[in-house]
Amino acid sequence: MLDKLQSFFGFTRLPFGRDLAVGMLHRHSGHAETVARITWTITTRSLGVVTGEVGAGKTVAVRAALNGLDASRHHPIYIPNPHIGTRGLYQQIAASLGHTPRFHTGALLPQAAHALAVEHTERGRVPVLIIDEAHLLSTTQLESLRMLTNFDVDSTTPFACLLVGQPTLRHMLKLGVLAALDQRIAIKAHIAAMTLDETRSYLHHHLALAGRSDPLFTDDAAALIHECARGLPRSVNNIALQALIATFAANNTIVDEAATRAAVTEVTATT
Repeated sequence: MLDKLQSFFGFTRLPFGRDLAVGMLHRHSGHAETVARITWTITTRSLGVVTGEVGAGKTVAVRAALNGLDASRHHPIYIPNPHIGTRGLYQQIAASLGHTPRFHTGALLPQAAHALAVEHTERGRVPVLIIDEAHLLSTTQLESLRMLTNFDVDSTTPFACLLVGQPTLRHMLKLGVLAALDQRIAIKAHIAAMTLDETRSYLHHHLALAGRSDPLFTDDAAALIHECARGLPRSVNNIALQALIATFAANNTIVDEAATRAAVTEVTATT
């Protein structure tokens, strides 16, 4: 089916996929601003929070920011699953920096803090701790991160930390028990959804990457995609791809509002 779809529309590759190199990403205003804030957080070795709705492009923005760094001077530590407990966080940090995690939890905190410091002071690389789905972190885990940032109170923090999650993360950080951590956060970035014009530009961008520079979606179709996807890139991808399939099934060459409505029905039924 996908091969036939690609041939039917004359695509050189299927559009609206996730397997894009960083240089091929669409850079709408919300994305660009978030990348700039992430970069600033890393450059200043600070603690930053990046929030956004599901599918808003948070992880994509992190990828873009990391891609712009000098790889020889930075050491990313990506933790995708926060359900590993406080002990698991320390273990991941130590192991990622080449250390064998100690058995007792009480010994893991100083070991992780020391490993972060050594990576910076002796190896000349800034550790960049990235915790995805951070809205799922417990208050105990969040407090443990604060402990890492003030392990050596007489020196600057040797690493940068990014907490990436859904908007509920911001509400969690306002809890009184996390006030000390909240005060340490240097940057809070919320990646906004795309505007209608940005969604149109996004559609054109992905079609151009696939070898089609001509208008393939009607204005009504693009507007409906934007409305139903709420300007969120992942949802735009899903609806646009289904709209192409519906157009192919109807043996049409232009994606119109009718095909898009069919696509919305399909996507809604499967989510």
